[in-house]
Parts: sequence; C-alpha cells; structure tokens
Amino acid sequence: MLSRGDLTDAEWAVLAPLLPVSNNRCGRWRDHRQVINGIIHRLGTGVQWRELPERFGPWKTVHKRHLLWSADGTWEMLLQHVQATADADGDLDWNVNVDSTSVRAHQHAAAPRTRHPPHPVPQKGTTKISSSTRAHHPAAPAGGGGPPGEALGRSRGGLTTKIHVAAEGRCRPLSLLITPGQRADCTQFEPVMDKIRVPRTGLGPPRRTPDSVGADKAYSNRKIRTYLRKRGIRHVIPEKKDHKAARLRRGSLGGRPPGFDKDRYKERNTVERAIGKLKQFRAVATRYDKRGYVYLGTVTAAALLTWLRS
Repeated sequence: MLSRGDLTDAEWAVLAPLLPVSNNRCGRWRDHRQVINGIIHRLGTGVQWRELPERFGPWKTVHKRHLLWSADGTWEMLLQHVQATADADGDLDWNVNVDSTSVRAHQHAAAPRTRHPPHPVPQKGTTKISSSTRAHHPAAPAGGGGPPGEALGRSRGGLTTKIHVAAEGRCRPLSLLITPGQRADCTQFEPVMDKIRVPRTGLGPPRRTPDSVGADKAYSNRKIRTYLRKRGIRHVIPEKKDHKAARLRRGSLGGRPPGFDKDRYKERNTVERAIGKLKQFRAVATRYDKRGYVYLGTVTAAALLTWLRS
C-alpha cells in the first residue's frame, strides 16, 4: 500500500540533506531515517505510538520527533522543498482545485489537556530551518465541541475535524488547513489559497499565484470571486441557483453571469483524488492526535509522502 513501507533510498536522498545533524542539548539525533520510518508506520496503520515495533527504536523518540517537527514547521519545510523541486523540473501543474473533507475524531483525540501551552517551543538550534521557510501554525478558532484552538467541532456524527486542501493538477496537495468540522468551506477559501507558497530553487520570491482555480458550488459567492479577480486568477466556480435567480430578478443591474468552462471544471476531480490519497493513511482518515497542530503535522507528513511517491 502507498501508506505503508519504509523510505526508499531515493526518497531518503531527497530528505537527508535537509534534516539537522545534531541536537544542541543531547548531542547527535537518533537516526532520522529510522525515526521517519516509524512515523510512516504509524501514519499508515494508525497504531498507538507505544505499540510501534521495536525496529523503529524507542517509541517516545519517534513520538517526540513528530511533535517537534509538527510544532516548528519541519514537515511543511520538507513539503515545500519537494514542491519547489517539482516546479523547477516542470512537473507541477498550476491549475489548482480547492475542496475539503471531514474526518471523525477518535475518542482519544477529545478533551486534550489545556494546562500546557498550545504550541511547544523547541530549543534554539534543534532544527535546520531557514527563516524564509519557517512555518507557524496558528491555532484554529474554536467551533463548539472542542477546546479552543484544537480544530475539533461538533456535528451530527460527533467530534470532527475538516481538512481544507488546495491541490495541483496532478492530484498532489499544495496547501493544507484544518478547522473544526462544522466550519463552512467558503470561509476558508482565502486562507487555504494564501498558504500556497512554492519557493524558487534559484533567485526570486516564492510562487503564490496559480494559473487557474476550480471549486464547487460551496465556494460560490461574491467575496471569493472578487478575491480571485483582484489577484488576476482565472476561476471556474458554478453559480448557485438562488444566486442566479437573484441576479436575473435585478435585470441589467444584476450584472453578467460569471464565466464557466465545463471542460476546466471536469478537472476538479484532481482535488478529490488528492484527498483520497491522503485518506489512505489511517492516521489521517481518523484523527487520533489530541492537539490541532500535531494533527496538521500528521496530514502534512502524509502529503509529503504523496509527493515523494507520486
């Protein structure tokens, strides 16, 4: 399966140069490859950390490394690196599509302890991340049903989290965002688009503007269309029936109907397929992580493997 199996030599060759060699507090890190393989095993199986096979080393080491890299942006830095390499090789399709998916939260993810700060602060020098790629994961607002900042929401199915995804044309995630499960898709369109940031391998600022954007009717509103027009991005979003009726009632004051390319809209399935790839990882398909930033790190690590193995 895609979600299982250790890193291949080719995959490790991509990641190895980007990882820190030593920890200022404890000397050398335990073998990164062994630890990452343990994280991959947990991603694919959803097993409890303490149940990891012995071949991955002490489970606490694997667990703490994942917590640290989720907090300081290492997973996102690695994801941006493979995206930048693909873009430089002409292997990134900038026809982007946006969608979301809801994920059930396991009972182990409910009611995390709140006496600790929401984001553990790593000691200076413990990771090798440049200031230009360092990522911060602001706490998602509370949505009723979970503690503030943990992206747990209450819906008919119980506690849920929603993953918002912008995917490029080859079914790979460009940006990721998590919110409480009942949060409306349209409210997160701009944040997930603003998180698209593919660094250049040479000089120049990161690329942030896609060639076009496709989305379903959940994203059909005036605010989103205005946002895309201001950024000069072509978009294909079908008009809702009530919006169309209201526009027609206003006659000439209602303005022209938004353009709609049926052939381009058919490509929207790429984001659904990207979500399907993410959900092949059991630790993504069901949320076991208590903390919101840790679950976002879990999803980002799954997206990184999707890129490495595409």
